[in-house]
Amino acid sequence: MAGKEPLLSALKGGVLRLREGGGPCTDASPHLASLCRLLESILRKGLRQPAWGFRRRDYWHWLEQLPTGDGGGPTPLSISIQRAGSCEKARTAQGRGRYFLRLALQGKVLAAAVRQLAQTPRLPEFYDPSSSILGNEDLREPFLSLLLVLTEMDFSLDLQNCSFLDESWLLPVCITYETVPCRALGLVLRYVDGRVFVTEVLPESQAEVDEVVLAGDVLDEINGCSLRNAYSGQAGAVLQKLKGQPLSFRLLRWQWHDGGVYEPLLPYLKVLKEKEPRFQLQHGPRRRGEGDLQRLQGGRLLYTLRYLGRIGVGKNGGKEVLDWAIAAVLERRSAAQEVLFDVREAELLVQDKVSSELLCRHPYPTISCVGRCRDSRSLFAFCVATSPESPDRSTFDCLVFASGSEQECEEIVRRMALGFERTEWFV
Repeated sequence: MAGKEPLLSALKGGVLRLREGGGPCTDASPHLASLCRLLESILRKGLRQPAWGFRRRDYWHWLEQLPTGDGGGPTPLSISIQRAGSCEKARTAQGRGRYFLRLALQGKVLAAAVRQLAQTPRLPEFYDPSSSILGNEDLREPFLSLLLVLTEMDFSLDLQNCSFLDESWLLPVCITYETVPCRALGLVLRYVDGRVFVTEVLPESQAEVDEVVLAGDVLDEINGCSLRNAYSGQAGAVLQKLKGQPLSFRLLRWQWHDGGVYEPLLPYLKVLKEKEPRFQLQHGPRRRGEGDLQRLQGGRLLYTLRYLGRIGVGKNGGKEVLDWAIAAVLERRSAAQEVLFDVREAELLVQDKVSSELLCRHPYPTISCVGRCRDSRSLFAFCVATSPESPDRSTFDCLVFASGSEQECEEIVRRMALGFERTEWFV
């Protein structure tokens, strides 16, 4: 009898395809979304609708009514249900049900939910035995068998990426942008139906220098505070409360994996265009050129440079020592080391390109100067205090780097200079 049910046959094929991938199943799996849609179709099949009332019933409505435990405290299933019910980013029964399914796959509790439903006297109230899978014991058992196979698989899903489950199973590209309080972050925001859109990244601002945020992206969180269903001005109010703290933005990209617009955003972008006719989606950072030897790692812009060495320059760490320090390092003719150079908002990080080993970290207060070589414009150097905790007795070292182009070298020096100027710590 079970073989006559096309949804179960399709689910069996979906489970087998997912298993063929090997290793933990992630959001990047090409078969995950179709599996979730099949599970949702099975949970909705034969679901009884109330004869009276205005609320259409969905599978979330019976999930939230399952018993919370056996008296021995919360269970993994009850914790997943509670977490889905309190999710600030899911505003509808559909969104909460979909969020629960993702939680249940990762927490291996979906089979437990179906078993618990089968044991409740209210099962016939929720499902028609003649047209459903969950209400029909002959169909429910093979469904449970497939769920047990899913229980044996490992899922590693980004459970925070749930702000569009109300609208779609398609998940947006989600990244993290970290910065510190600064005089001009430079994001122009617009609120559309409870979502916070970046409509412009201002020229010469910190956000433009960092080259992460693009016009059209959605601000989803600030330091863990959800902006789903945000009211006008809420993002600014949150930033004001966080004044003086490091900031972490969770961004939803307007551009999807295939390079096109993330489909669920289209209605919002239409409204945004009507409100701001001059608004344009930004396809890439304004400052990045195609020939730049740069790459993104964890959402940050890194430069591939050659580290030529360092030399002590005594107690004078001013820019006047840079030319002779660079010449002294070049005279050594030491083997250059290929490194990744990360100009952060409050510090510089240098790591080995091959091994990713962190070679040095220098906060801006420990750097006394930076500049390019007069004779070779693709070389630059900066001086750093060797004993910053004792500024009166500190000496300085000069670190020398070679860039792939004069343009890139100039950009690095300028970004470092802006770091000195814009970083602003509050007491």
